[in-house]
Amino acid sequence: MSPTADKTRPSTVSQPVRVVVVMDPISEIKPAKDTTLAMLLAAQERGWELWYAEQRDLWLRDGAPLARLARVTVKNDLEDWYELGESQVQGLSEFDVILMRKDPPFDMEYIYTTYILERAEEAGVLVVNRPQGLRDMNEKVYTAWFPQCCAPTLITRDMADMHAFLKEHGRIVCKPLYGMGGRSIFVLEQSDKNANVIFETMTEYGTRFAIVQKYLPEIVESGDSRILVIDGEPAPYALARIPSATDNRGNLAAGAKGVGRELNERDRWLVGQIGPELRRRGMLFVGLDVIGGFVTEINVTSPTGVRELDKQFGTRIAGLLMDAIEKRLQ
Repeated sequence: MSPTADKTRPSTVSQPVRVVVVMDPISEIKPAKDTTLAMLLAAQERGWELWYAEQRDLWLRDGAPLARLARVTVKNDLEDWYELGESQVQGLSEFDVILMRKDPPFDMEYIYTTYILERAEEAGVLVVNRPQGLRDMNEKVYTAWFPQCCAPTLITRDMADMHAFLKEHGRIVCKPLYGMGGRSIFVLEQSDKNANVIFETMTEYGTRFAIVQKYLPEIVESGDSRILVIDGEPAPYALARIPSATDNRGNLAAGAKGVGRELNERDRWLVGQIGPELRRRGMLFVGLDVIGGFVTEINVTSPTGVRELDKQFGTRIAGLLMDAIEKRLQ
């Protein structure tokens, strides 16, 4: 896979490709960092027709997936990055591609949305990523399918088991199963008197599952690296997110610094373990979070990092995704 995509490259699909993007409000994104904007720019450069919707604009009527859509034009302009046309009701089955880019929380509303998108998929629309995969592959829990790639991990609602895990490893990370962007992530040491209240909060007093993982000290110097996987193959660079001096979290949304780096042998081994299954299950754009050579999350909902890597290395990673989409459409 080439690390760049020619922005003037014409589409190889015979007719104009009609694309719907489902995302958070486009007016509120940060265009310098937004991966969805990069995808839309890459699709638009190929002459594809772009339509915009938010989660609230989707519904089912007698089993048919419908949406209130607006034509969208995007620009690589940090002050003025989009224009929307008038909204109109259309059937989602009339389109070629749906880009599902709604951010978590991964709650019941998100799951209901995947049902609507799955009805479109059953009518022949390519949904990126596949609705069934979005439901089945929780970003924290799905690491359990690849234990050879991961550090010690416990998913439980039993607070006594969490305490035992903390005692075993001395320092752990505790986080909920539904969030994103570093929200509600705690680093605990065995002597921490807040352990009880954190376990109680994470599990809602033992009524909800949460995840605890062995703390990986490499995050301080090397960061939490995001490896983007496109139809089972890695992009050529990873984005190492280095926590700030006042925070444990390697998330850009939490103030971490994004530093690009080339993939190493361990990175490629991890993608070799996980990528083929992602491809088989129709997950065309996935982000692996890697700390100290271990996968901590498999991000399938709305992985980011494209704009930062493109800026640092001159790549056009979103163009690689459009290549993969074209192959699926042929």
